[in-house]
Amino acid sequence: MSWFRSLIQVSATTARSSARPRISDPFSCTLLSRFSSEPARPSPIHETPAPTPTPTPQPPTFYSGLGPTMPGDKPRVVVLGSGWAGCRLMKGLDTEQYDIVCVSPRNHMVFTPLLASTCVGTLEFRSVAEPIARIQPAISRETGSYFFLSNCIGLDPDKHMVKCETVTDGAEPLKPWKFEIAYDKLVIALGAMPTTFGIQGVHEHAIFLREVSHAQEIRRKLLLNLMLSDVPGVSEEEKSRLLHCVVVGGGPTGVEFSGELSDFIQRDVQERYAHVKNYIHVTLIEANEILSSFDDRLRHYATKQLTKSGVRLVRGIVKDVKDKKIILNDGTEVPYGLLVWSTGVGPSPLVNSLPLTKSPGGRIGVDEWLRVPDVQDVYSIGDCSGFVESTGKPTLPALAQVAERQGKYLANLLNKIGKAGGGRANAAREYKYEEPFVYKHLGSMATLGRYKALVDLRQSKAGKGVSMAGFFSWFVWRSAYLTRVISWRNRFYVAINWLTTFNIWLSNDGVTQDGLAV
Repeated sequence: MSWFRSLIQVSATTARSSARPRISDPFSCTLLSRFSSEPARPSPIHETPAPTPTPTPQPPTFYSGLGPTMPGDKPRVVVLGSGWAGCRLMKGLDTEQYDIVCVSPRNHMVFTPLLASTCVGTLEFRSVAEPIARIQPAISRETGSYFFLSNCIGLDPDKHMVKCETVTDGAEPLKPWKFEIAYDKLVIALGAMPTTFGIQGVHEHAIFLREVSHAQEIRRKLLLNLMLSDVPGVSEEEKSRLLHCVVVGGGPTGVEFSGELSDFIQRDVQERYAHVKNYIHVTLIEANEILSSFDDRLRHYATKQLTKSGVRLVRGIVKDVKDKKIILNDGTEVPYGLLVWSTGVGPSPLVNSLPLTKSPGGRIGVDEWLRVPDVQDVYSIGDCSGFVESTGKPTLPALAQVAERQGKYLANLLNKIGKAGGGRANAAREYKYEEPFVYKHLGSMATLGRYKALVDLRQSKAGKGVSMAGFFSWFVWRSAYLTRVISWRNRFYVAINWLTTFNIWLSNDGVTQDGLAV
């Protein structure tokens, strides 16, 4: 009877297999098809192509996406990017009037002014990252609002359509999904990318400081080099190389990171890595003057403080970047164990490729109301945008306060347009734009470490105003940024981190025990 029972089990298994639908990729036909008004189409990746002797490359196939809004739907605002400009815009948009769709390769906003502090443990990473769903809850609650972890790869302004490609990751990434999103209003807030000036080896060997992942990589490599340098048998020369931290770029980011790193060396390394404490040092390389936007008095003060804290200042231009050394234009070779690149930003390849008017410098051109000329319902804000020459306005600096102010202005403008009945595609042609965007510079700040900072409240480099340096400036710097952190949750995290490290420093006569951990 055992063979009879086995026969029954095999028959039942076969019946269940034949009754169950066979779907090799359950997402390709259902996941994105629910976002479209068109019926779902089978995924083209499962079609068997006809045999041809010489296969010809085919254009990318797009899956169903979000089709045009229907008369009963709310107008749709598509936001490309999740930086300062895009997130401030989404926060201010009236969700009673608009559906919001955000397309970005990251699902959070980074509070960049405090990012350098996370590299050495002064702040935790979660303190500087704010989820987009917390900034604008409608994205996760409203039926017509979405966040897509994707990259924009193209734009068709005539059809009011954005082409996107889903971001994938992993050892065996999925074939990227390509889909389209129709918009009533489009806001391009793609930010900018670090400039390398065409120097070979920068992308391969240097670390930028613009994302949380960059700070994590700096923190990991710094700790790894500290521990590797303590391994028996490592030569004196190799120890010096491993523990040589080189920062290229003397702007606020480079100076603040150098200051944070020097604090870490003086407080933590001296106490916890005593065997190699005499080998670790920091070099800041700048082609001109550090902190060129600040006045001369503040720059001299910064130079004095950085030198006093052990940072070596070198004036030079990087010519080439190798695996373990950089070469300056005068032939000097500088070995390094950690290389951080912070030489400013410029337009990304995507911004350069978009079929839109450009401003001087290659940014997306906008008028006084942040509209992109010659196309309907397209706006641009943040580091990727700049005024066209016909406005007579200079290109604004790539600062967080500029992006935030533009996001706030455009959110109010789109809310007014929506209330006037111009929220739909091509419905704002007759709308009368009144107050243009006006930027007023609130000043610049930079921390130098050792509880010292610079505060420059002048309207411009040649203008007059308040400028100060020292401990009180450091207190103003921390107070100002604490109030600018978006959520009360992260303000609490930042305040607790600062209070903890400050108290520990006082209780240990200036030497913290907080440090970093693997």
